[in-house]
Formats: sequence, C-alpha cells, structure tokens
Amino acid sequence: MKKFILLSLILTGLIISGKAQAGKEQVLQGLENNNQSDQQLVTIATLKSASRLFGEKDDLTSVILIIPADSMVTVLGSDSTYLDVMFQGNEGFIYRKDAVIKHVAAQAAPPQQQVQDNQVQENQVQGNQQEQTPQESRFTYLENKYGASMASKLMAGKIWKGMNTEMVNDSWGTAQKINRVISGNIVKEEWIYRNTWLYFENDVLVDWGPVKR
Repeated sequence: MKKFILLSLILTGLIISGKAQAGKEQVLQGLENNNQSDQQLVTIATLKSASRLFGEKDDLTSVILIIPADSMVTVLGSDSTYLDVMFQGNEGFIYRKDAVIKHVAAQAAPPQQQVQDNQVQENQVQGNQQEQTPQESRFTYLENKYGASMASKLMAGKIWKGMNTEMVNDSWGTAQKINRVISGNIVKEEWIYRNTWLYFENDVLVDWGPVKR
C-alpha cells in the first residue's frame, strides 16, 4: 500500500513537472514571436560619392545641401532614377546610382520616434566622418564667409557668371572631373558635373552648358 501511494505521488509530480515545462516553452515561444513581430525592416543607403540633395527632381537649382561621400541616409521611397531620402532632418532626392541600398532590422517604434532615432544616428555618423559645422549651421558658415544674400543663393544651389571656383564648390560641391589648360597667363578649367559643364578662366566662372551624352 505504501509503495502504491509513493508511486502515485511520483507520477503526479512528473505530470505536474511536464505541464510546467510545456507552459514555459509556450511562454518562451510567445516571447520569441512577439520579438519577431516587433522587428521591421528599415531601408538605409550609403553614398558612394558626394551627392547633391535636391528639393525637387530634375531641378538643378533646388539643391538643399551636399551630402558627403560615405554618409548614411534613410530611404523613404524610390523610383528608377531617384531615391527619396532623409538626411539630418532634410528630406529630398538623390540619384539612385550614387548610393548602395541595404535593409536592416530595427525595433518597431512610433513613426515620429523612429524618424528622430534615424536622424540621431545620421548625425553621429556624419560627426565621426569629419569635423565640420552641423548642417543646421551651414547657413551661418556661408553667411560669415559671403554675407546673407550670397549665402541664401549658395544654399539654394544657384550659380552665376563671375563666381569664383570656391563659391561654386560651396554651392555645387566637387566636380566629377576637372580639365585644366594653361595658356600664357590664363588658366582655363572645365568642371564636369553629372548633367552640366562649367567653364572658368583664372578661377572665374564665365560660361556653362549641358553635358552631351
């Protein structure tokens, strides 16, 4: 009789233990499923070269700023030619071929919080790459260098005859190619951008035109 009671207690303990173990496994599986559901893919892109951030597609005068090479941007949308991106709080368009796109898993967050987190990450990457004034202070930098009126034009990516090479570089960034010819006391340069060529004589912009394909 005692042996029967002892055996019954042992079997009861095993059954309870098995149910408890199964319950733990269900809880763990549920947590894992919840973690997976909290994950979502965020699309980012790394720039292969410096690229202009356009406020509008196909408008050379709508340049918001120049994004340095190796910078990371958050991709909001895309088509066959452009990427709609966010960089340091500025939304605009860059050429798709200038960037390498990848998808990364990120914890789901409310849309506004996620945008803020992406902006913080971009600022940290930009700060580690090179020492420069924050983008929000770019206008102040240009204003101190050229004056408020000129700074506004450069921030808008405008060019005009009579500009020097430094001003053009501050407006459009580094050219993809520069051809230089020295003839006597005259230095002639042709700066080639993606769709436009600029012609300088002795560091002064005198002409420009579309690049023929």
